[in-house]
Amino acid sequence: MLIETRAYARAGLLGNPSDGFFGKTIAISVRNFGASVTLYRSPELHIEPQPQDTNVFRSLYHLRDSVSTLGYHGGVPLLKAAIKKFAEYCEAEQIRLPNKNFSIRYSTSIPRQVGLSGSSAIIVATFRALMQFYNVEIPQPILPNLVLATEAEELGITAGLQDRVIQCYEGCVYMNFDRTIMESQGHGQYEPIEPRLLPKLYIAYNTDLGKQSGRVHNDVKGRWLKGEPLVIETMNAIANVAREGHDAILRQDTEALNELVNRNFNLRSTIYNISDRNRSLIEKARSCGASASFTGSGGSIIGLYRDDAMLNRLFVELKKINARVIKPYVV
Repeated sequence: MLIETRAYARAGLLGNPSDGFFGKTIAISVRNFGASVTLYRSPELHIEPQPQDTNVFRSLYHLRDSVSTLGYHGGVPLLKAAIKKFAEYCEAEQIRLPNKNFSIRYSTSIPRQVGLSGSSAIIVATFRALMQFYNVEIPQPILPNLVLATEAEELGITAGLQDRVIQCYEGCVYMNFDRTIMESQGHGQYEPIEPRLLPKLYIAYNTDLGKQSGRVHNDVKGRWLKGEPLVIETMNAIANVAREGHDAILRQDTEALNELVNRNFNLRSTIYNISDRNRSLIEKARSCGASASFTGSGGSIIGLYRDDAMLNRLFVELKKINARVIKPYVV
């Protein structure tokens, strides 16, 4: 039996990064890019490495570039961590797994280190394959928690729930991470939004080499935990952007959404350090008349465009700074 599962890239549209601060967000799945996992029964448990997991390099510069984009170990640790966390979940839930082994491998087309959640997509696809192989059902609201725990506890990756929620639910989802809700039920309130209500969206991302996730040093979390008024007020304002955006999408108010996307980034930039490279993406897109905000922690942006003429300007102008523009395929 050959099992093949898939998970897609994602883009935060509004409210990012308030998901890590009991806020609210709206995100979309980006089916232009995906990670797939293939699993089949075998005598021993075998994780098959991919070309990007190699320890053989053409030169020291090839090694340097590989480590810059993929880290020191490629994707194999993601599979190992997901398998371990799956086994621990089953044990904690007293789910008895049959005594059978498997071989597993992954592939991905998601651009690395540009804020489109390539690592978590591999983990989500792995969980889906394991659930199918062992015939285990994990409740949909719980699965994002397990994916986040895999990254945070096993691999030390700093992340929030938003990315994992949209990759597990897919489509377009409004997420409420209010502290009371999180503490009472162990997860947020997740409301799917009909993707046909979305306006014309574009995504642009850097095509030159990025840096490994989790390497951007901002002390916002520490300042928030200390109760700094500016950080708390800004995060609350960013969460309100998502709340207002939810209503604007339902009434298909494109003008309001355009302003909210810009406001999201403007608020973020008051408390986060924004690199010149990332800021240039925002400024170049806005110079074309489009709105622009980060899809994640940086490296890619999302926004609204008015018509094909504006989209063509985005293609041309962003290419000048080594960025590629796509129209996200949500469903």
